[in-house]
Amino acid sequence: MAEGREMGTDEGPAGASELQRRLGLNDAVMIGLGSMIGAGIFAALGPAAGAAGSGLLPALALAAVVAYCNATSSARLAARYPMSGGTYVYGRERLGAFWGYLAGWAFVVGKTASCAAMALTVGSYVWPGQTHAIAVGAVVALTALNYTGVQKSAWLTRVIVVIVLAVLAAVVTACLTSDSALAVHLGIGTDVTAGGTLQAAGLLFFAFAGYARIATLGEEVRDPARTIPRAIPLALAITLAVYATVAVGVLAVLGPDRLAGTAAPLAAAVRAAGVAGLVPAVRAGAALAALGSLLALILGVSRTAYAMARDRHLPHVLAAVHPRFQVPHRAELAVGGVVVVLAAATDVRGAIGFSSFGVLAYYAIANVAAWTLAADEGRPPLLIPVLGLTGCAALAFALPPTAVVSGTIVLALGAGLYGVRKTRAGGQGR
Repeated sequence: MAEGREMGTDEGPAGASELQRRLGLNDAVMIGLGSMIGAGIFAALGPAAGAAGSGLLPALALAAVVAYCNATSSARLAARYPMSGGTYVYGRERLGAFWGYLAGWAFVVGKTASCAAMALTVGSYVWPGQTHAIAVGAVVALTALNYTGVQKSAWLTRVIVVIVLAVLAAVVTACLTSDSALAVHLGIGTDVTAGGTLQAAGLLFFAFAGYARIATLGEEVRDPARTIPRAIPLALAITLAVYATVAVGVLAVLGPDRLAGTAAPLAAAVRAAGVAGLVPAVRAGAALAALGSLLALILGVSRTAYAMARDRHLPHVLAAVHPRFQVPHRAELAVGGVVVVLAAATDVRGAIGFSSFGVLAYYAIANVAAWTLAADEGRPPLLIPVLGLTGCAALAFALPPTAVVSGTIVLALGAGLYGVRKTRAGGQGR
């Protein structure tokens, strides 16, 4: 742990100012909801149904259990270390500099893929025939806005959450009151396999991963030791209730096969329910949710990249603040450029799988860090980090093979770069 603190402070900026603690419990819960009840529910149901078949609902329950364990570990760590950076800080402080770095690396690469998935979701709902072109345009536009200093606020998050919840309520009502809703579609058939259920749970985990946003804002939450451990599970419970209700409604109308075959499942569900007039509202709600998530993701990834570059874990040239707009403009441009390439060259399923792999690696480190907490440091029951770590590993390696292989290669590349940096630093020291 001493090594981690040394690397985290000596290489950081001298005299960095502290952020103001302005967020209360309601603000923190809304930020968590805004990060989770976004485009994930609009995008992840189709790929998950393709993997799980009629086992979609058990896969959702499994993803929720793993998310709960990860959220509990993250909440306890955030209360102990109420600093911006999330597991980048927790891994550094509890496990050493390398593990903090690897968590930050996994976050940056995983959430960069999340940006691509959100951009592709915008494209699939706005103009299905030009998904990639719309996705690229959305990334370019939001990166330009971020460059000029656009910031996410708790007020804006409230507006987006209210609109998205209204759209989801309309979808559920249309589906469950339709003659097309069949209880037989909710049954578990012989097509269910353990591997398919695990893979679907890994894909659905993508839609739950936003609760970490509360922890990463640790320096801006009032009374963090009390507020964060309450806000994270509350936001997660509300999200699970919403997701379960939406999944039941959509699955009842479409069935697992039809659900798996559509890139815009909620729009397909209201059309099949005989309420085609709702399709424009669903598409607008999905696009708004995706744009809000994409804006927040680009902000979060660029700030994490900036922090890692400031500590020289990424190229130091990215650790620059624009003299006029006061944003990490080079980090934002770099993140935006990478997301543009991914949005132009990948599909939603591939982006979700790769993102889930990186984020699951991130939370695996959080669970190990939580395991090291002493009882007087707020350690959770030991079963929580054990289940969380086991679940992260199982879901990560049950993802589609391309996601597992590419994710493993990228993590290994990050570890290799860390080793090269340490070797060079050691040589310069000698």
